[in-house]
Formats: sequence, structure tokens, C-alpha cells
Amino acid sequence: MSATLVKGQNGPLTVNDVVVSVEIGAPADVSALLVTENGKVRSDADFVFFNQPTGPGVQLQPAPSGQPAALAVSLSGVPADIAQIRAVITLDTPGGSFGQIPAPVAYVSDQAGNRLFEYRVEGLSSESIVIALELYRRGGSWKVRAVGQGYAGGFAALVTDHGVQVNEPAAQQQSAPPPPPSQAYPPPAPPPQQFQPTGGYPPPGQGYPPPADPSGYPPPGTGYPPPGTDYAPTGGYPPGAPAGGPGYPPPSGQGFAPSGPAPDRDLPKSGGAVSLVKGQRVNLRKEGGAALSYVKMGLGWDPVKRGGMFGSRAVDIDLDASVIMFADMNLVDVVYYGSLLSKDGSIRHSGDNLTGEGAGDDEQIMVDLTRLPAQVTTLLFIVTSYKGHTFEQVANAFCRLVDGTTDKEMARYTLAGGMPFTAMAMAKVYKSGADWKMEAIGEGFQAKHPGEAVPQLARFIGG
Repeated sequence: MSATLVKGQNGPLTVNDVVVSVEIGAPADVSALLVTENGKVRSDADFVFFNQPTGPGVQLQPAPSGQPAALAVSLSGVPADIAQIRAVITLDTPGGSFGQIPAPVAYVSDQAGNRLFEYRVEGLSSESIVIALELYRRGGSWKVRAVGQGYAGGFAALVTDHGVQVNEPAAQQQSAPPPPPSQAYPPPAPPPQQFQPTGGYPPPGQGYPPPADPSGYPPPGTGYPPPGTDYAPTGGYPPGAPAGGPGYPPPSGQGFAPSGPAPDRDLPKSGGAVSLVKGQRVNLRKEGGAALSYVKMGLGWDPVKRGGMFGSRAVDIDLDASVIMFADMNLVDVVYYGSLLSKDGSIRHSGDNLTGEGAGDDEQIMVDLTRLPAQVTTLLFIVTSYKGHTFEQVANAFCRLVDGTTDKEMARYTLAGGMPFTAMAMAKVYKSGADWKMEAIGEGFQAKHPGEAVPQLARFIGG
């Protein structure tokens, strides 16, 4: 017969091999954080979850249909510097919370299935993630404690509390990426040697057609004069009209910048690409009015060259492209360098580029619009600076939309450098009725990785 725990209560573990399982009335995932005495993970290897099912002494194992996987723990196989194993339950429904479902029950059983302890995790409301139980060392033995600590902010808040590190020495950064910012975007698994897209994505290496205008400015005839020129009224404005007079825009000395959001554009019918300005939108329909099915978002940048007595050299900048999936204002998933495929399989990431050197796209994100879950309404494409360099040290940052079936560039948005931010919301692809549209954003904020970025993205989703 099992012992029933209440929050904060503990009990001894008298067997070496135990299983932590959960009964819950909603789709959920179970994961484990292995932490040291200071409550921090050592590296991404200390996080056991659906995409990394094995860790030191801990592994996921299948559970009965409709229930999340269980954690099988061999206590003798846990490294000596790991002090606690924290069992985490994460709801898998966008916008869901524990207050909407009956309280989940966590069990600790022996390897034969005999239940040793059970804990009903009560008192939760708006939380979507909770540390249910922890197994911990005490005086050379192991014990179990009922924790029940919830996080309304999701996995980003939880992992921040467990020591997300982004300012490690450069020699360590590639071998030990920061712990995962969210259950939706788990920690890095080793990236594949070659990206092999399937399901209609064209293979890499075929190249992309050059943009119609490498400067990134709209082509002639779109209504905007070349960069660096003042606005000179023509076609109906009386000569000699006073600057700033009624109905006449004053000269700025910085070139004409249209007020208010730019009007929606259609993708070009033949040749070239739409060169976007900040806030401008394009409809994702190709020639003949057919909606795009597969798209690539290519993101690129170059490090600013700096002078020196031994000649020019580039700043060692590591930028990372990510796409965040939202259902209205609710986070659904994140695809980034540490999780190259969305949970539903609709989005793929080409892999991490650590330098930005070389021509063309530095990172690509492939999206199968036909496979996106029905509840997903927005894809937000961001770039973050892993080492904390600002965009003042980045040149030629751009994003471009490519038809994934033809490799034809459809739209491009180029940013000037000089902004004192470590992250940039580049563009979003969003649902408008039955159609998808892309909008150029180009807004900076402070974040070094997706975990720091997600809590700040709400302002880019609406509108």
C-alpha cells in the first residue's frame, strides 16, 4: 500500500530503481531536471524530456495510452554531484492551466509496479507547468518530497530559476549550450550532419536567385524615392509652397518616410521580389492567386569589420534565428538551434551558424503552411545574440521569404545596423482570415536566447 504525501512532506526511498508516473486528465508531458546542490542544471544533458529521453540515471519510458511518459530512475546511476531530480509536468494544450482540470496525481513506484508514494498536486490555478515531486539525497540515502510548485510563466520561467547561463566563456559555449528555455523548445540535441528536408521541401544547396535590388530598397515605381534623398513634392504641389504648410510634408533631410503603416502588397507576378519597408505587409499568394504552401524564411547578417594594427578583423558574433509559434497570444512551440523541428513537424530549422561569415542566408527556417496546426495564428521570426553583442556590431541583417517549391525569392526586408539591442523581431507570418500574410517588423529588444525573448513578444503579435 502506498503512502500518501501532502505538499512539503517527504519519505524514504528503500529501493534503487523507481518509476515516477502521473495520472492527469489533459494532454501533458513529463520531464526531469537534474540539479546540483545550488539548484542548477550542469548542462543540457541534465534535462530529460520527449526529444532527449535519456539522461544520467534517468530515462523516459512509455505509459498507458492517454497518459504522459514516466520517469524510470536508477538512483545508483545518478552522478554524485546531482543532488535532486525534479519531476516536471507540462500541459500540452495552448492556453491550458491546471485550474481547468482535476488535480493530477504523481506516483513513485518500484520497478515491479508496486506504488510506494502518491501525491495529489492540488492548489494550482493559472499555472501551466509544475514541479510535482523531487527525489533528493539526504545523509547518503535518497528520499522523495511532494513539491507542487507551479509556474504561470511556463518553462521559460522555470528554467530561468534553474540557472540558464548565456555568458559562459567562448570555449564552452559550443559544447554546453544554455539549458532549455521552454518545454516547447527543449535543449539542444546534436544537430544532424546534413539537413534532409522531406515532405515537399526542396533540398539545400540549390542556391537562391539574387534579390532584384541588393540595396534592399523598393524598386523604382513603388512610390518611394531612393534612400538618402529629401522628399521633393511633385505632380500637383504648387511650386514654392511653404515647407510644413497645410497638406505639404516638411523636408526631413533623411528621405521621405511615409506616415502610418504601409499598404499591403501582393507578391510579384513575374521576376524580382518585393523589397519591404518596416511595417509593410505582403499577401502570401503567388502568380494566379494560388496560396503559397511551402515557404522558407532565410535570415542573414555579417559581423562588422573592425580595424587594428594587424588589419581588419570581424567581431566574433553568434546570432541565432528562431521562429515562435503562437495560437492568438498563447505560446505553442519554438523552433531554434536547440530544437530543429517543431513538435507537429510543420517547421524545420537548418541548424546553427556560429559566425555569420559567408554569402547568402546564414540560417533558414522552412515552413509547411499546410501542416501547421489549425490553432496556430502567428509565426514570429526573431534573431538573438547568444554572446550579448548588440546589433551595433552587425551589418547587413536581412530576412527574405522564398517560395519553398521553386526557390524563388518573393520578398526581402533589409535592416540598417546601429541599434543597441541584443535581439530583433525581424518579421511575422500571420493568418488573416483564410490567408497568410507576412509583415516586416525590425524592432529591437534585449534578449540573448529564445527563453529570454518569449516573455517580451506579446507586443509584436497583435495588430
